[in-house]
Amino acid sequence: MFSKDTFTIFCFSFLQAREELKQLKLPGFMYSEVPLLASSVPYFSVEEEDRSEDGVHLIVCVHGLDGNSADLRLVKTYIELGLPGGRIDFLMSERNQNDTFADFDSMTDRLLDEIIQYIQIYSLTVSKIRLHTFLSLSGPHLGTLYNSSALVNTGLWFMQKWKKSGSLLQLTCRDHSDPRQTFLYKLSKKAGLHYFKNVVLVGSLQDRYVPYHSARIEMCKTALKDKQSGQIYSEMIHNLLRPVLLSKDCNLVRYNVINALPNTADSLIGRAAHIAVLDSEIFLEKFFLVAALKYFQ
Repeated sequence: MFSKDTFTIFCFSFLQAREELKQLKLPGFMYSEVPLLASSVPYFSVEEEDRSEDGVHLIVCVHGLDGNSADLRLVKTYIELGLPGGRIDFLMSERNQNDTFADFDSMTDRLLDEIIQYIQIYSLTVSKIRLHTFLSLSGPHLGTLYNSSALVNTGLWFMQKWKKSGSLLQLTCRDHSDPRQTFLYKLSKKAGLHYFKNVVLVGSLQDRYVPYHSARIEMCKTALKDKQSGQIYSEMIHNLLRPVLLSKDCNLVRYNVINALPNTADSLIGRAAHIAVLDSEIFLEKFFLVAALKYFQ
């Protein structure tokens, strides 16, 4: 229990820190100033009328490079807590966790087979699945071509050579001599994102593993100055976003995450911020309660 004086000091410190953050004049809003939450349903309650809905909302959680099926456990937890009583089922993908360094074509085939088998094995009647909300937590949609960390770039280069990784080669856009024949460029031209009702992109400037602009699918200053590959980067962004922006049924939202991180080696190289979007209970609870639950209702 807190004493009254301790609580007062805590509140004062919080308000002072919030005002200091405001001085940075960052775009967006703060959790503590949001008048309404994304969901008004209290934790652990059961809304019986939701049970009458035909089918379930299948949420497919897919981990990243060198990850596993437990990586998105907190995402699952806070969606379940925030939307109690809903017809929701989770597939915590594990088919690729033993070989995340394979090429993306192979991993896509495995994931698709896993989803189909899951639906068949559990005899699910699915009302919503991947075409409802696409939530990306620091995903490298444009690869790592303009990563600002030389240390991370060197590490990824050694990792690619050691693992003979197809996915790392594709992420750096070095899988073909012609930039327009690389995996990511050809993927950008395929229809996909605009089929979703919601496209929610989350990125962090503190993340040095996945570039901020790649996670948010937007241009960066380095690409603008690059006469060799900058145009290719711009075309990829255009290919990905034009169908989304032209679709009246697709809602594009971007979120910027700022973490209070300790001064550690992981923070220095940007790893801490990269994994914080999956491991930080404070962030995930606030993110879903204040903003993201509405995309899963």
